[in-house]
Amino acid sequence: MIGKLTGIVDAVGEEEAVIDVGGVGYLIHAGARTLSRLSPGASVSVHVETYVREDAFKLFAFLTDAERAWFVRLQSVQGVGARHALAILDAVAPGEIESAAALGDTSAFSRAKGVGPKLAQRIAAELKDKAPPAGRTLGGGAALAASAGSTAPSAPVAPSASAAREAAVSALINLGYGESDARRAAAQALRDLGDEAGEGALIKAALKELAR
Repeated sequence: MIGKLTGIVDAVGEEEAVIDVGGVGYLIHAGARTLSRLSPGASVSVHVETYVREDAFKLFAFLTDAERAWFVRLQSVQGVGARHALAILDAVAPGEIESAAALGDTSAFSRAKGVGPKLAQRIAAELKDKAPPAGRTLGGGAALAASAGSTAPSAPVAPSASAAREAAVSALINLGYGESDARRAAAQALRDLGDEAGEGALIKAALKELAR
């Protein structure tokens, strides 16, 4: 199974691209957000989810492992296939997916092409109260990093908004709040404060939300 590809972008199409890895051209399928950041001739590292079917062998590629992990998680929802999952990731950033689910914000999922109100409701309902997918790790647990359009080494990955939110959720649960309420409050706090908010600020805002 292929989990990651690093090479040179050979060609970019509307729904797919070719990455040259040591003289072998790999055809990858990707969403519009990923494809828009690929340039022929540029170096790229992509995370891959390999699908093997009786009649097909497909490589779905993403610039971050969080996107790949959500691509898999979204398809655990009944009625959501690969095309729907890619469309959702084009319309909603990974961090916002969790917030939308925790807050029951079906409008976020409805922004995706081909996702109607009923399917959006099902996605929000089935993802609610679930922790974000962990994804793959490398070495001591550092998330695999992706870089596009540059041959320079990737900069260290800063703690993500999702990580800060999970830390806030854990703190709220330790204080005695139920997981569902903790996730809803932390998601609302992150929306109010923005992705740069730290764990402490999120906890304070979430506690205010829970006190209402």
